[in-house]
Amino acid sequence: MLKKILIANRGEIAVRVIRACQEMGIATVAVYSDLDRDSLHVRLADEAYALGGTTAAESYLNTEVILDVIERSGADGVHPGYGFFSENTDFARAITERGVTFIGPPPGAIEVMGDKVSSRIAAQAAGVSGVPGTTEFLNDASEVVAFGEEFGWPIAIKAAYGGGGRGMRVVRSADEAAEAFDSARSEALKGFGRDECYVERYLTWPRHIEMQIIGDTHGNCVWVAERDCSAQRRHQKLIEESPAPAFPAEVRQAMGDAAVKVAKACGYYNAGTVEFLYQDGEFFFLEMNTRLQVEHPVTEMVSGIDLVAEQIRVASGLPLSFTQESISLSGHAIEVRINAENPAEGKFLPSPGDISTLVPPAGFGTRWDGGYESGDTVSQYYDNLVGKLICWGEDRPTAIARTLRALREFRIEGIATTIPADIAILEHPDFSAATHSTKWVEDTLDLTGVTSTPISTDADAEPKVQRDVDVEVNGKRFAVKVFVPQSQAGAVVAGGATSGAAKPRRGSAGGAGAAGGGSGAVTVPMQGTIVKILVEVGQEVEAGATVCVLEAMKMENNIAAEKAGTVKEIKVAPGDSVGAGDVVVVIE
Repeated sequence: MLKKILIANRGEIAVRVIRACQEMGIATVAVYSDLDRDSLHVRLADEAYALGGTTAAESYLNTEVILDVIERSGADGVHPGYGFFSENTDFARAITERGVTFIGPPPGAIEVMGDKVSSRIAAQAAGVSGVPGTTEFLNDASEVVAFGEEFGWPIAIKAAYGGGGRGMRVVRSADEAAEAFDSARSEALKGFGRDECYVERYLTWPRHIEMQIIGDTHGNCVWVAERDCSAQRRHQKLIEESPAPAFPAEVRQAMGDAAVKVAKACGYYNAGTVEFLYQDGEFFFLEMNTRLQVEHPVTEMVSGIDLVAEQIRVASGLPLSFTQESISLSGHAIEVRINAENPAEGKFLPSPGDISTLVPPAGFGTRWDGGYESGDTVSQYYDNLVGKLICWGEDRPTAIARTLRALREFRIEGIATTIPADIAILEHPDFSAATHSTKWVEDTLDLTGVTSTPISTDADAEPKVQRDVDVEVNGKRFAVKVFVPQSQAGAVVAGGATSGAAKPRRGSAGGAGAAGGGSGAVTVPMQGTIVKILVEVGQEVEAGATVCVLEAMKMENNIAAEKAGTVKEIKVAPGDSVGAGDVVVVIE
């Protein structure tokens, strides 16, 4: 059995892995960026090492620094979580070449299945059909147009690496192809470090059903249960459940068998998920996620199997602790992702900021997998998932009722969250009847008046500044960084230099869309980074035209003009950081 595991991730998944390791008597090593120095996963781990940097590229995607920490810590295993390096073949190989166990599939399987194009080819070879699409990476927007003209619009451009809907753009006409192609590549590169994309037919009203599989190095591979992940916005999941409702038993069995075929075709072991689109009684292979999924707890709740512990067992060379025949499912489970986003009547605007209060619900059949506690900060530089609420019931109506009770009980202040939208989904008769699809939230669900206003008791919280000081530990001198409240900075006399002027903390960015009421002052609704300016001074623009693109929490957001006119002034440039309410363009 592995003795010390480094978790190459952050947030709630790092916390989840740390807890599983603690229950198994395994030591844990956390890594953290400058912004995450006081995070929950750092507080819970046995050891923690600084990666430096602020953005994901500077920290959690910095291969050399992480490899150095692995060596310094003496970890004999690495769990990548999901996102970041979880589906990166080069990282997995770099780990194994150092004699350290990668808690995931073999690099060769990631190479085949982590790339959605080659995974389509592999699935076809295993006799599992996918949605019609390309089996080569796109080179330019003309190939998008050619595919659309051949198969019909709309079509979908997708990032070949990664998941979570990032790097995906729906293209409804040839006129949209160029902008969608550039945007998909840009978002994929920021989120996964790779910008390769492909294109496929876009089904009009599908359900998103996925199969949890897990295999070991002894030749065993099973499917545990399916999950319905159809309640989505921007192709990112909001609510997942298991088992899938209104799902024929014969289709469930056929889909499970197909998932195992796909896994065995690439020599897969450890946990993974094979995703399908289901429409009109047919299912199509979509992709395989060669990692643990965000929504794995719903499967754990109905199966009683600790998937993270099983991952560690498999990585340690042990066989699965169960067989296909011994899996027994009970009841129904629903998982709700609590994101730092303001539903904003369907706009779903990122809302980074300080969490002044976080009190999760409790009670029978209620589980909270969170990455934050009261006093923690949700940064604009990372994913906006605060945590996951998972509720179990003896049947689906009980699970829905319990989840609604728990959501209403949830106390979270300081940031806006998706909770009001989650309640609207769970209360809707379409969800109860299981007639919703992946398009339902955006095309059918009426979120008029559904918004989330941050309640903050800490709006005037004092910012911290850095002081460099020298300390001695057992007679050895060390230069360290200390972060102290600005009013106390003068008390730190050793060292004394700051790394830069501290800006006063802004209010929470939970407001609605671009402000200005048609005044001509185009403002941003959230904290983030400007990645693209689409207008120039003197240019005539129409109301609703995009003037710039803002990246917040790994998502790109178009900032639009509220009135027609002439661009008088551009106040920002690509790379600039902005806060909620900042004016970026002036139109007269």
